[in-house]
Amino acid sequence: MVKQLKKIFPSFIFFQDYKQVTATEYQWFITADNQIIGIDNSELTQKDTSILTTFLSPYNINIPLPTAEEQLWRKRIESTKTISHHELGTTVYRFVYFSIQKNQIEPKLFKEAIYAFFTKAVPIIWENEHEGMIIEEKNAHAGEDLSYEQIIDVLMSDLYVKINFLVGPYFENLNNIKKHYLSLARSAELAFTYSDKAVVTYIDTIPFKLVEQADNEFKNEITSIALKEFASDEDMLHTIKTFLQCNLNVSVTAKELYMHRNSLQYRLDKFNERTNIDIRQFHQALTVYLALLANMHKD
Repeated sequence: MVKQLKKIFPSFIFFQDYKQVTATEYQWFITADNQIIGIDNSELTQKDTSILTTFLSPYNINIPLPTAEEQLWRKRIESTKTISHHELGTTVYRFVYFSIQKNQIEPKLFKEAIYAFFTKAVPIIWENEHEGMIIEEKNAHAGEDLSYEQIIDVLMSDLYVKINFLVGPYFENLNNIKKHYLSLARSAELAFTYSDKAVVTYIDTIPFKLVEQADNEFKNEITSIALKEFASDEDMLHTIKTFLQCNLNVSVTAKELYMHRNSLQYRLDKFNERTNIDIRQFHQALTVYLALLANMHKD
């Protein structure tokens, strides 16, 4: 195949030789045997590119060369065929979406930094130079009970990298793997639109999805009923939001807000008095939480 492509496209080049040319002037592809090849854009028509992508995968040369394991996972995700239960063995895995600020760190350095937190090199599926998916096996952390919040703390202190994670659920088989992958990818933008946390779980995104699918009439209704005149009171909304994020714990919330416990109690009582909703009760707090989300994203 390589010989044939060389005959058709005189500008054909291998990745290791790309320094002889301007990389951005070339379209890059990766072959089935993990070779990266480039062809000058001036030689490619739209039809040529379409034909090439039927048997070659487009490749971004700024992204680390995929390992054999990463290629296997990519193949699994993109496959339209049913995958055998035996292919995965006893591995329990999950997808973890990440996004890093553009032009903040080279993908290769980021990949090396992530490897340090795991007992083996975890597969990373890159979507572009600043976002992708980590495929994490259960109990793969190098240290016990290491959280993604801790990973962020280390990367921020050592490399000054701003990063967000959306942590998916664990799966025990490859059934609907493409669906799970795409679902988490679609949830990422929504997750970090509604949440200001650096680490969000897939479960956290479910209320976001419910509110996002609601029409504007419902958003206005729930905001009006649950928040009343506080819908535009930024101080009260911040207090309520923090109280919910602190799992309805008054002491933790007061500490988080640098507020005296009695002052916080006064605010919660004021909200209860005006709305007739006691957010110290779980079910009522849930309604207020949905109202806060709706109030954030009304048309």
